[in-house]
Amino acid sequence: MSTPPTLSDEDRSELERLEESLWRAPTRFDRAYMEGVLAPDFFEFGRSGRVYDRDEMLAVGGATIPARLPLRDFAARPISDGVVLVTYVSAVGEAEPEYANRSSLWTRTGRGWRLRFHQGTPRGV
Repeated sequence: MSTPPTLSDEDRSELERLEESLWRAPTRFDRAYMEGVLAPDFFEFGRSGRVYDRDEMLAVGGATIPARLPLRDFAARPISDGVVLVTYVSAVGEAEPEYANRSSLWTRTGRGWRLRFHQGTPRGV
């Protein structure tokens, strides 16, 4: 019987920092930074239902995203060695935020953690 994969506290913290960086304008709209974070085969199912590929994500223009940080209900679950499923709830907006369930699939490479897939699904409070 194989040993279930584990995740160190350091890796969990790093993945949380990386996810939060995707909501912060200085890193989200820094093309060089995003090229280092997004895996070559990255794609996303957006909250709107639209599908985005890596090139589309890299081409997004800069604007402040009024996201509430830290991310609510953040969890990192190892799937296998070097593969982690991250889930959380995003809250975007000031007075009446829009909430979404979020999931991301991260893989460890020789260059660190890379985001392979992300999905946002609308939800109530």
